[in-house]
Amino acid sequence: MDRLKVGIIFGGCSEEHPISVKSAQEVAKNLDTEKYEPFYIGITKSGAWKLCDGPGENWEKGNCRPAVLSPDRDAHGLLVLQQGKCETISLDLVFPVLHGKLGEDGAMQGLLELSGIPYIGCDIQSSALCMDKSLAYTVIKSAGIATPNFWTVTAKENIDPDSLTYPVFVKPARSGSSFGVSKVSQKEELPGAVETARRYDSKVLIEEAVVGSEVGCAILGNDLELIAGEVDRIALSSGFFRIHQESAPESGSENSTPVVPADISAESRSLVQETAKVIYRALGCSGLARVDMFLKPDGTVVLNEVNTLPGMTSYSRYPRMMAAAGLPLAEVIDRLVSLGLTGKIR
Repeated sequence: MDRLKVGIIFGGCSEEHPISVKSAQEVAKNLDTEKYEPFYIGITKSGAWKLCDGPGENWEKGNCRPAVLSPDRDAHGLLVLQQGKCETISLDLVFPVLHGKLGEDGAMQGLLELSGIPYIGCDIQSSALCMDKSLAYTVIKSAGIATPNFWTVTAKENIDPDSLTYPVFVKPARSGSSFGVSKVSQKEELPGAVETARRYDSKVLIEEAVVGSEVGCAILGNDLELIAGEVDRIALSSGFFRIHQESAPESGSENSTPVVPADISAESRSLVQETAKVIYRALGCSGLARVDMFLKPDGTVVLNEVNTLPGMTSYSRYPRMMAAAGLPLAEVIDRLVSLGLTGKIR
C-alpha cells in the first residue's frame, strides 16, 4: 500500500518561528513513516520556502531546495525548483505546524483552500476568528459563555487610564503565545504597556484581570464528535503565566508548572471540558485546538483564549493533556490525518 504523502510546513515569519520548528521536530519524531511519506517545507523568518530533509535545529543549512505550494489545483502540490527545472510533487495532505501570524490566522489556510489540498486544523474563518481575541470574545459572549470585560484600542486611539479598574492585562489582539503581554497594576503603567503590545499588533486588547485558576483543555475532532483531553491547571509561583517566554523551556518555566490532570474536583473538570467543547463549536473550530480558560472560585468558567494550532513541542500543553487522556502524540497525529482527509475520527 502506498504511503500518504504529507507536507509538513513549519517555521514562518512570526515571532513564534522557533516554537514552530520545535513543534515540527516533535511531530517528526512521532510520525509513522510506514504510513506516511513526509515532505518537510520550512519557511524562513524572511519568508522563503524550502523543501528540506527535516526540521532539525539548523535545517536551513542542510540540503534545501526552493519550493512553493501551488495555488493552481491542476498542479496540486509542491513546485520544487532545482537547476533551472521545476518538479511537481503531489501531496495528499498538508499539516501546517505553524503558530501565530501568517500560520494560525487564516492566511496559510487560505492558500491551502486555493490549492485544493486537504489539510489538518481549523479553516480560514475559525482560524481568523480565534486569532483576534476581541472577535472571539464577542462570539463566545453571544453563546452564553463568560469572558473577561475588555476594551480594544486601535492604532490611532487612546484610552483614558482613569476609566479602568486595575489590575488589567494589555495584549496584542492578534498575536500568539505571550508576546507583548503586560500586567498593569496602576494607571501610570498603561501607556507603556499599550506601546509594548503595539510592537506586535496595531490592535490592542485591554482586559480586566480575572481572579481564578488558569486551566486548559485540549480538543480533537469536528462538529459533535469531539474528544477532550485531560484538563490541566497552571500552578503559578509568582507573576503571571507567560507561555514560550522562558529562557530554557525544555527545563521548565521560571514561575509556572502545568499540573496534568488538574487538581480540581471531578465536577469542575467535567464543566471545563464541556465548556471547552461549546467554545470550540461556537467558533467553528475543526481538527484540533487548545481552549484556555479561567476557573473562578465560585465555579464559573471564563474564556481566556483559543489556540487553533497549539504547540506540539516536548513541553507543550496540548500533547501532555492528550497523553494524560490515553492518546499519545503518534495516535493524535493519526486521528488528525483522518480528520483532515475525511472530516471524521477513525
